[in-house]
Amino acid sequence: MSHNYQHIKVIGFDADDTLWVNETYFREAELEFAKLMAPYETANKIDQELFKAEIKNLPLYGYGIKGFVLSMVELAVEISNNQVSNKTITKILNIGKYMLDAPVELLDGIEDVLKFLSPNYKLIVLTKGDLLDQERKLEKSNLNSYFHHIEVMSDKQEANYTKVLQHLDIKPSEFLMIGNSLKSDILPLVNIGAKAIHIPFHTTWLHEQVTEQETKNKAYKTITSLSELNKILN
Repeated sequence: MSHNYQHIKVIGFDADDTLWVNETYFREAELEFAKLMAPYETANKIDQELFKAEIKNLPLYGYGIKGFVLSMVELAVEISNNQVSNKTITKILNIGKYMLDAPVELLDGIEDVLKFLSPNYKLIVLTKGDLLDQERKLEKSNLNSYFHHIEVMSDKQEANYTKVLQHLDIKPSEFLMIGNSLKSDILPLVNIGAKAIHIPFHTTWLHEQVTEQETKNKAYKTITSLSELNKILN
């Protein structure tokens, strides 16, 4: 399995849970929502139903906090049999506002890595989610100056990446993607002949999880911390 990065010209970074903490806020919001819905259903059932609602709404709302909030509101109305109070709906909306307003907590070592890589590579951010929210996070992160641009993708499948590489006018072999999700950041790239480095985050959204079968014999590298990139790409 060759992990040779000498032809790389452009490095793409996923944003959420690769540059900064994200999934943790969703976990906290789900717990908060389950508390609000406790009069109607068990926490476990609420969790399962919320996940179903999010997946059902993905084609409509896309990824990100706004779609998540709308799914919570929809589910609150549904499981309460239209009994949920306006006060509770307001609290659900406030969960979303809190998430959108949360401080950006950078992952350890990211700034050093970007400082090290930016003189030699074109760095870009490739992320799913809501454009406004992702731009706001990049602004708050103070990492803006290291990146050539930010690309907010509607999805991260092979065709989406192929389009990005065509825009960049580079061959797949000249591109390296770095991210925490095997399903979104790693496997599609490996499948189109690009390079990918996986940095797992301690919590992964159920929708992003993959089976062992899907990762079998796939040529990507896994590292435990961002600082290892400096050694790999020196």
